[in-house]
Amino acid sequence: MLDREGFRPNVGIILLNANNEVWWGKRVREHSWQFPQGGIKYGESPEQAMFRELEEETGLLPEHVKVIGRTRDWLRYEVPDHFIKREIRGHYRGQKQIWFLLRMLGRDCDVNLRASNHPEFDAWRWHEYWVPLDVVIEFKRGVYQLALQELSRFVHRTEHPGSGRQGNRQLKQNPQPTKELHHVEQPDLQVVTSTSDLIKVADADSAPPSEKTE
Repeated sequence: MLDREGFRPNVGIILLNANNEVWWGKRVREHSWQFPQGGIKYGESPEQAMFRELEEETGLLPEHVKVIGRTRDWLRYEVPDHFIKREIRGHYRGQKQIWFLLRMLGRDCDVNLRASNHPEFDAWRWHEYWVPLDVVIEFKRGVYQLALQELSRFVHRTEHPGSGRQGNRQLKQNPQPTKELHHVEQPDLQVVTSTSDLIKVADADSAPPSEKTE
């Protein structure tokens, strides 16, 4: 489903934990990281598509999260030709996205990267809000920056024990990864070592995902 300009309606998801860190996923058998995202099907609202994609890509259900914000309008990015299927080149230009900011209400163990038959991620972690864009595929970086900037106004600091109050958090734009790498405990995942991090990766025969255009 494309609009008249050749953009496919899509949703992007930024999921926060209680520390205002974001859910950061490593794409299957790739060295790039990204937020969950996916297309809006015919007849779906952006919010309906968001909850469907959230479950398909992370295994999280509506009761595991709370919607705390969304972008006012579509954010667009164009996809280079070599990422586009040959039969739709000249018609498909890229994605236009509504981005949602969610608060995690569930637990880390509620995440299931194998919730669908075509997993998008083989590892994940919590990361500081201003994620490093150099690990995001290049043509998505501009939209990521716009979405993070627009949605940052909804981010608040969690209440500190004994403080009895809650205030705005200063979000510094010098991203640092969290020390702890989170992963899903599943029997068909194996532990590998990459630099100083331990990550869980999917079976070696998992096919790497391409840019979704359907």
